[in-house]
Amino acid sequence: MSARVDDVSTPSVALECRDLAAGFRSTTVVRGFSVSLQRGRILALLGPNGAGKTTLLATLAGLLARKAGSVLVDGTVMPNGKPAAANRAGVVLVPDNRALFTALTTRENLQVARKAGHQTVDDMMDLFPMLRARLGTAVGALSGGEQQMLAVARGIIQGPRVLLIDEMSTGLAPKIVEGLLPIVRRIADETGAAVILVDQYVELALSIADDAMVMVHGDVRLRGEASEVAAAPSVLEAAYMGAGPESPNDAADGDPSGRNEAGLPRSSQ
Repeated sequence: MSARVDDVSTPSVALECRDLAAGFRSTTVVRGFSVSLQRGRILALLGPNGAGKTTLLATLAGLLARKAGSVLVDGTVMPNGKPAAANRAGVVLVPDNRALFTALTTRENLQVARKAGHQTVDDMMDLFPMLRARLGTAVGALSGGEQQMLAVARGIIQGPRVLLIDEMSTGLAPKIVEGLLPIVRRIADETGAAVILVDQYVELALSIADDAMVMVHGDVRLRGEASEVAAAPSVLEAAYMGAGPESPNDAADGDPSGRNEAGLPRSSQ
């Protein structure tokens, strides 16, 4: 798989983290996080509440200064705690609170975010046709689903090399989430952006991802190809509980019919 510790930087690697530690003031939340993520790959970053997923994404975006380790984008080391530098390098965060300008219209939110030479507002309407009729509407008047579509569109219109999406499904009906996730897959395939997706709908996230990691208390407890993780629900559940092998292949064959009523476990940040 692409998301592994021992990859070395190559032209196909969009994001590389080496022994990253992150947190707030004297508190370390994430420890020893290492990954190499190739262009066009989606990593589903999973885990229970308090696992450190949001802290990790904020650190990759430069919003938090890392306590140790390094972050490379396209082989270039990123300065520590510099969000503008991360954004110029192509790292784009879609935060869990959406961070939209609610007094501006849908079109204005996209125009503010757009970078020259990248995708246009019309391109975003092709991806999110439901927003076309809302281009002139103030964002504060949009539904939750429409606001989330706009938040993702605003990330995509920046032409990211690395797209970080934090809890895209928060507050949304499953039907809306089912429509949004394939768009993330399409963007990775068509633009070559590397994507880290944090989402509470674990089964849906795994269905569009290439690779998967489960974080518990700031440590990676499980990693593997998304299809392998999805096929081993007992191993995934053990990882959520903070136990279990490092890879689905290390466990005895599980019975896929052993899923609970809700399917694979869901997490929320």
